[in-house]
Amino acid sequence: MAEDYYQVLGVDKKATADEIKKVYRKLALKWHPDKNPNNKSAEEKFKKISEAYAVLSDTEKRQQYDQFGSADQFRQQYSQEDIFRNFDLNEILRGFGFEGARGGGRTTFRTSRRGGGGVRDDYEDPFAGLFGGGGMGGGRQYANMPQKGQDAEYNLSISLEESVFGADKKISFQLESRIEDINVKIPAGISSGKKLRLPGKGLSGYNGGPSGDLYLNINVLPHPIYARDGNDLYIEKTIKFTQAALGTTIDVPTLEGTTKRLKLSPGTQNNTKIRMKGYGVPGLKGAAKGDQYVKINIEVPKKLTDKQIKLVQQLSDDGI
Repeated sequence: MAEDYYQVLGVDKKATADEIKKVYRKLALKWHPDKNPNNKSAEEKFKKISEAYAVLSDTEKRQQYDQFGSADQFRQQYSQEDIFRNFDLNEILRGFGFEGARGGGRTTFRTSRRGGGGVRDDYEDPFAGLFGGGGMGGGRQYANMPQKGQDAEYNLSISLEESVFGADKKISFQLESRIEDINVKIPAGISSGKKLRLPGKGLSGYNGGPSGDLYLNINVLPHPIYARDGNDLYIEKTIKFTQAALGTTIDVPTLEGTTKRLKLSPGTQNNTKIRMKGYGVPGLKGAAKGDQYVKINIEVPKKLTDKQIKLVQQLSDDGI
C-alpha cells in the first residue's frame, strides 16, 4: 500500500497548519533519538514523520503533494533535496526544546536554490547531526567533497528613477557571521519582481567549495507623481472645465527633468490620454523603450459666484 504523509502523522487531510505542527511536535518528542538511543526503528520513524512534516507544513509542497496522492508518487517527481529545501530541522527542534543536531549545524539564510548541480543527492543531510550521517534511503554521502555553498536572497527596494535610468548602489547586510558590503549596478529598465544574480556572494562553500550566489529581489517603490505599467509611465494633469471646452496648453514634466508643452484641442474629454512617445522606460535586453501617457482630469468647480451661476445657466439654456 502506498505511503501517505497524512497517515504517517495521523492527521486528517483537512488539518490546519497549526494542527499539523502540534501533532508533529508530539511525535518528534516521542521518536527523537535522544529519547531512543541506538534504536534503528525509532530512527526510521523519526525520519518518516519529519519528511511528512517537511511537505505538509509547506503550503506549496502540500498542494503539490495533494495532486499526487501518495508519498511514493511524490518522490518520483521530487528528490530528498526538493523535499527538505528550506526545512531547517535544527531550528524546528530547538523550538520543541531540543538542542538540534549534535555538534551544531547551519541555519539557512533565506535560501531559494541549492548550489552545485548534476547529482541530485549531494545535499546537506538534515539528519546527519542526529544519526551520524546515515542519510535517508541509503543515499551517497559526500562529506569530504568540495560543495558549493547555498544561494541567498536579499530584498532590494529602489526608486522609480533608479529603475528607469539605472544606478550604482551599495548594500550592507549580515550573512552567516560576517557583514557584507557589496556594490550593485542596477540596470536601466529593471522592474519589480526581477532578480539580479551576484555570483559567489552567497553562503560559504563546504570543504573548500565555492560560495553560493546572491539573488537580489527588486522592488520598485511607489512614486508621488508617476505610475509605471510595464515600460510605460503615467501622469495625471487636471484642467478647468473652460480649458477643456475651449482648448488650452499644459506643461508636463518628464522623469528626465525636462518639461514638455502639450496643446489640448477644444472639447477635450475627461480621462483623455495623450501619448508622449519615447518618454517611458528603457527596455531590458534590447526591448523597445516605452512611452509616457498624460491622463486628463477635468475639474468641476464646487462653488460658483452669482455671476458664474448666471453664465453657466445661459450655457445650459443654449444646450451646453
